Amino acid sequence: MLLGEWLGFVAGALVTCSLVPQLMRVFKLRSAREISLLFTSLLLLGMLIWLAYGISFGLAPVILWNAIGAALVTTLLYAKLKYGR
Repeated sequence: MLLGEWLGFVAGALVTCSLVPQLMRVFKLRSAREISLLFTSLLLLGMLIWLAYGISFGLAPVILWNAIGAALVTTLLYAKLKYGR
């Protein structure tokens, strides 16, 4: 594995895993009032576009981490819609 690809996997893991504590907090507190709906929506859109980019160029780290990240952000969006009031 090339250094650049290895860095892509590590960087993607760190960025993607950064969503987990926020998700845990939202579901624990059952509150997402402090989460911006615009932020969450734009983040999801950006991740889906990165995913399409990764697929079009066959970039495994980009595909893997943006697919996982999009699933996590979709969960955060669900929580925002459910607990954001």
